[in-house]
Amino acid sequence: MNKSIPIVSVIVPNYNYAKFLDQRIASILNQTYTNYELILLDDASTDNSAEVLKKYQDNPHVSQIIINEHNSGSPFKQWMKGISLAKGEWIWIAEADDLCEPTFLETCMRYIEMDKGNTSICNVGSVYIDSKGKNINRAVQTWEKNEKQVSAISFDGKKFAEFILYWSNKVPNASGVVFRKEYALRIQDPTWTTMRYCGDWLFWFEMVLQGNAIQVYKILNYFRIHNSQTSKGISSGQNIVESLKVALYIRKKIPSIGYDKSRQKYGREARIIRHLKDKAIQNKIKKEYQQMLHSSFLKNYLYYKLHRHLRFLPMISSEEKEKKKALKYSRILE
Repeated sequence: MNKSIPIVSVIVPNYNYAKFLDQRIASILNQTYTNYELILLDDASTDNSAEVLKKYQDNPHVSQIIINEHNSGSPFKQWMKGISLAKGEWIWIAEADDLCEPTFLETCMRYIEMDKGNTSICNVGSVYIDSKGKNINRAVQTWEKNEKQVSAISFDGKKFAEFILYWSNKVPNASGVVFRKEYALRIQDPTWTTMRYCGDWLFWFEMVLQGNAIQVYKILNYFRIHNSQTSKGISSGQNIVESLKVALYIRKKIPSIGYDKSRQKYGREARIIRHLKDKAIQNKIKKEYQQMLHSSFLKNYLYYKLHRHLRFLPMISSEEKEKKKALKYSRILE
């Protein structure tokens, strides 16, 4: 590591991923961009994670290894612990079970430099891998034809929030993102740290309100997906509840998001709820839905279905049309 202050702080928050740690840390230490520090955090794992992490205590890149005595109860609280300890101007949350290409940091930092000081986040393309590191034939991001023809686009952050992030989390994996530390520390509302499934979505929203969002159309990140975790959030419906909380939060922060767009968003969530297999959980989530939104579940669902059928009409908004609006406030970096 450069003995001066590092430009990037790489934070590895870990909980019970001992079997992935060596491979993960190797993917960081093999980066072609070398001006970084490495902060290793363990959230009171019950496996041999602490033992694995301590093997790296003499590595020149490793600045801190912190082993919690008690579990924090939130991966996002671990994020903030790492951010507060970081010395770098830029942060990379390298999740303990994910992997990356050796050129990940070099690529992100090159595009950040091209953005001339306006960047809040820089997000690369990802693919899913399973527990054995094999690619899963399932898209993390779906890129349109015009996006495949360029390497990177810098979006105006506020327009990215309004026209893209409101609909869904288009920054699906922290391991594929480099972001500005200063902006993260400016976030006053701690709501995102209290969430289990959608805290990162809310965090990216708060970040892009402060600067540009760079989207890099290259696969440089490998997002390990665990079926047990994913199915738990979906089957319990709590990911949907948190998604609605994010939608309400964003609309409060961006008053220009109108009635029509909100009804479509709520209707889409209603459609997801209708597909929950457990009827008891479905009814429970419906009640929470109506209490939060003070709005009819059925009417919103029908409103969404109607607008999906009529989205070819110019006056009908849709997620696809909204993205085109965001592109009007962007510039191609390469």
